[in-house]
Amino acid sequence: MSEKTADSIIYGSAWRNCYWFARMLLNTDQYSAPGKNERFMNLLLSETEPLMTIPKLAENDRYKICRDTLMDALRKISEGESKSSLQRKTFCDEIDSMISSLEDIAVFLFTLKYIVLPTNQSMKNIPNDDKTFCREYAGKILQSLGSEHVSEVLSAWDVMGVRGCLNVEREEVITGFTKLRAALETLKLFPRTIIEDNAILTAYVQEFERRAGQKRKKRAGDSLEDVVTFLFNFYGFKSHPQPEHFQSDIEVDKWFKCKDGWSIGISCKRTLRERWKQVSSADSGTLSRHKIREIWHLITYDRDLSDDKITMLGAQRHIFWLDDGSERYITASNHAGMKDYVRPLSRLIYTIAHEQGINIRSVNP
Repeated sequence: MSEKTADSIIYGSAWRNCYWFARMLLNTDQYSAPGKNERFMNLLLSETEPLMTIPKLAENDRYKICRDTLMDALRKISEGESKSSLQRKTFCDEIDSMISSLEDIAVFLFTLKYIVLPTNQSMKNIPNDDKTFCREYAGKILQSLGSEHVSEVLSAWDVMGVRGCLNVEREEVITGFTKLRAALETLKLFPRTIIEDNAILTAYVQEFERRAGQKRKKRAGDSLEDVVTFLFNFYGFKSHPQPEHFQSDIEVDKWFKCKDGWSIGISCKRTLRERWKQVSSADSGTLSRHKIREIWHLITYDRDLSDDKITMLGAQRHIFWLDDGSERYITASNHAGMKDYVRPLSRLIYTIAHEQGINIRSVNP
């Protein structure tokens, strides 16, 4: 079939509006997303669907009854003068202009039942954050390999969470796609071509991916800071609030007190980037006034960790915990001017336990 023929079938078909009905029902900015009002949408379906097949009525009569029922129901949720009410009125006016046959109504109801409501449920099943997956996989790494493999947990933290959430997305889209295909096979009221069915199936996939992509954006970059909390919880370490009156541009994820009463702050970031000069505002004198022994930086991407950053911040009692096998750690740990400021991640858990006066054996679950 030629591309021109396919286009003429799609744009000459009522089923082309599957995609547009789905977008309109879920468009928050323009129409206040009426499709997310699931109780009302299910009620609308239960009231309108049975009317599509009333026996002994001409198609034009069924069309009039179904159209009146559908539009009356939609206008009920548009009453009032609030911003959302006015948006829903616009929605009703545009739907009104797009429906001119019983097949148009069938397309609208089918879209609501097999695309909009199922994707609503899928979005609920997809996690809002990936911390659950991160903690699960990280725990397995540490339980199997031991505390000296903290670097693997840090380097894989984001990857583990992303992969876990994407696996859920795949399960949801496959399940929904399968149910939609089955529904199309049983829908005999209005015969369709293969091209029309493909337009419906791709409308579902496109809308699913759009909504899943929005959730991915919200999840991105939110989980890495949680890794230190996970480690403290996993090994039972005690954390402590930030020292009173201490103010700095340093973004510290966790504080703990040593057995001598001094504090240490831990920051976990992918890279220092340009913030290292702000970090340097917490100089040695400031740390001493607040009984802060050191600030520890857990860096997962250390290629931009220059000699200047290490030596300048190291002199101000900032310590960098790096992967044992990274080129940056090997070079710095063998350099007279930097070796005191870098430490291997394999010793992180042991060192925290030692600073808190905990037996190292008790921190290996």
